[in-house]
Amino acid sequence: MKKIYFTITGLNFYYGWEFLKENMVVNLEKELDNKYDREAIAVKLEGFGKIGYVANSTKTVIGESMSAGRLYDKFKKKAKGKVLFASERGVICRFKG
Repeated sequence: MKKIYFTITGLNFYYGWEFLKENMVVNLEKELDNKYDREAIAVKLEGFGKIGYVANSTKTVIGESMSAGRLYDKFKKKAKGKVLFASERGVICRFKG
């Protein structure tokens, strides 16, 4: 199976990005009631709750990452990802399903 990557964005609205380290596991959860984005995928971290969202715009998706819209149909309601690296621009993760 081809590796799938995604970008976490919106981190500065929550806890920032500096605490995220390589190999940390993040939880993805579809936000079915999100009135701004019908394909919104919240990114959560145990002990913190919501830390951001899967990027869903050409302005926020980094490199070969999939947008939330492309990732949305690859899982039912919840999935996991693994942090590869973090930067001020965004956090790149590998989708684990």
